[in-house]
Parts: sequence; C-alpha cells; structure tokens
Amino acid sequence: MAGWISRFTGADVVEMEVPRFSGWGRIRLLKIKSLLLPKADSKKAEKWLCQAGGGGLLRSAREKLVEINYNPGTALFLSAGNGAAPFALALAKATGQKCCTIMTPTTLGTAPFNFAIIPEHDYPRSSPNLLVTLGAPNMIREDLLRDEGSSMLSRFPSEKDRRWGILIGGDDANYAIPPSWVGEVLLPLLEEAEIRDVEVYMTTSRRTLPETEGRIEEAVRGLPHVRMLVLGARDPWNPVPGMLGACERIFCTEDSVSMISEASTGGHVVQILRVGRQGGIRKALQDLTAKMVGKKLLPPQRLWGIPRFNLMIESFCGRGLAMEYDPERIDEKPLAHGKINEDLSFNEARRAAEWIIQGWKSEKSPSFCPNSTKAGWNATSFGSQLNLPGRGT
Repeated sequence: MAGWISRFTGADVVEMEVPRFSGWGRIRLLKIKSLLLPKADSKKAEKWLCQAGGGGLLRSAREKLVEINYNPGTALFLSAGNGAAPFALALAKATGQKCCTIMTPTTLGTAPFNFAIIPEHDYPRSSPNLLVTLGAPNMIREDLLRDEGSSMLSRFPSEKDRRWGILIGGDDANYAIPPSWVGEVLLPLLEEAEIRDVEVYMTTSRRTLPETEGRIEEAVRGLPHVRMLVLGARDPWNPVPGMLGACERIFCTEDSVSMISEASTGGHVVQILRVGRQGGIRKALQDLTAKMVGKKLLPPQRLWGIPRFNLMIESFCGRGLAMEYDPERIDEKPLAHGKINEDLSFNEARRAAEWIIQGWKSEKSPSFCPNSTKAGWNATSFGSQLNLPGRGT
C-alpha cells in the first residue's frame, strides 16, 4: 500500500521496525496500557512510546519528518497487525500526523485510526474510516511479476512452454500438513503435471514441518519435470512473485491467506489444495460456533478459525479468483497470462491506496496534491508486521 501511495503521489516511504514483546510485557504494554491511546494527547502518546521502548522510534520519525519538511497532518503512519498498530497510533498522536491500520487490532479496534483496511472475513461494521478488502493487500505488481519471473527462469531454466506453480504452506493453530499429505495430494498433482507435459515450480513455507519437507524432497527426486523446489525453512529467497509471473497455473494450500491473495492479485485463478485440520478443543469450539451462527444464535462476526477462512475462500471462488482443485477441472478456467485478469484488475493494495488518497483529498488539505513529487504528502510504514510478499506467512 505504501508503494502504491508513493506511486500515485510522489510521497516518500520510510520503513521502521517497532519493538517486539512477548509474555507479560506484551500484555501489559500492548493490551492494557495501549487502551489509553485513543484518548491520549501528544504528551501521553509520547509517554507510552517511551514506556514501550519506542523513544528511539519517535526520535527517528521526528528527524525524518523534519528532513522532508513536513507539516502537521501531512504524513501517514501505516501499520499491520496487533503489534504495530499501537505504535502507529501513538506516533501519529505524538507528531500530529495521521495513521492507518491494516487488519483489525484486537485491543484498539479501528475507531481511533484515520483509515482502516479490514479483510471481509473479519465482518467489520460499516464506518466512514473503514475499507473492506478481500484477502490480504500485498506488494504484487505487474512489473514485479515480470522481473521476478525472468529472474527465476534464469536460475531454474524451463524446457517447456507450460509451467505450473505449487505454493505449500504449513502447520498453524488451525491447519496441518503432515508427511502423509504428500502422498495423498501432492504426488497425484505431480502425476497430473507429468501426464499433461507440464513443468512444475514449487515452494514450501517457513511453517512447513521439516518431516513434510523431507517427504517432498523424496517425492520429487528423480522427477525431471519438477524444475524447482525451494524449501522455505532453508532458503531465505522468496520465489513466489517469480512463480506467479512465469507459471500459467497456480495451486495453493488453503492455510495461507497471504499466498492465495498474492496469487489472485497476480492474475491467477488459484486452485485450492485442501490440507489437514488440527484437532482438539479448539476445533470443537470452532465447529460449535459455526453451528450457532448457522442457526442465527450468534452473529457472523463470532466465526473464527477455519470456518472464517472457509468463507474467505468461498468469496474468492465466488468472484472467479479461485476454485477447488479437481483433476477433472484443472483446465476449466482460462490461463492467467493474456486471457484472464490481464490487467491485474484485482489488486486490493492499489484499491486501498486510491481510497486513502481520495479520503485525504476530500479533506481539502492545502498540502495535498496527487501525482506530484512536491505534494508535501509523506508516508511512513512500519516493516515489522507489514504484509510483504512471503511464503505462507
């Protein structure tokens, strides 16, 4: 989003890391003391920042704002997630600027922010400061796909015209991809590719179990049509943009909202690969909540875990951006490149940037002038929890 805002306005973009906390420190600072921020003045916001280890962050922000000759209300602090949201709000209050949150901060909510970019599956209530998106905004752009696709093919040359990309996530609190999944789902898909004379480019996630990665390595050994396997736990290189740019079809495990969103943004009709479910009381409570919502005993906002993510995937499918993987239907949808979404019209980060700019413009700020490098309009983003293109994050 910061990149799109910069493209449209000429704004400077500065990435800054926010402090990270765990245990009691996280609860005390981010969930209890941060509750005072919505009504805090600049001095109280500065006090919270110092208590939260953000004094240096505030100094750096002020120095940068002075360097680029800012005026009050002309810079945007952009954050994503619970950890960064309080810092964005506090910095905006301490410096007299504006702030935006991506995703719903569970403690603060969206009301204290000038702008809020919230996914549809959070069921947000309508508000003038809120834009609802499908999936996760991301950095996928046409030029990125072109450049990264060319780079990937130079590292892993292709001998055929047809290429498939397979994006594999990993275990989390809801989903499980055990070694047995490789034989049940992945191997049949690789066999389909071989039958259709298609080459395969594949990556796993940092969340993929080592045992599962080992089983994948064994499975592809001796398969010449598998041209690339990047293991997320071992290789820091992110091949996802290259795969989206160079492959005609993309298959993605259901556990990764980010990879599904990126693939859809890249112009693909993503074919969803189902994975295992974590058991226990958590799943039982999710299922119970879903039943109560189905009987209208609870509002849809109460959905959580897998039932909520299933609704998001259904929304992607309903808009023609995704489909359930079925060997009989692989070729049902047109190819990505040149035939569907050729202009990458589905791009929630771009749409959110345009919405923020329009909202800013409607305030008739004298310093706002779209598409000008002299706009006096500046964006500061916090990179610790931004949704950068990644593998199953």
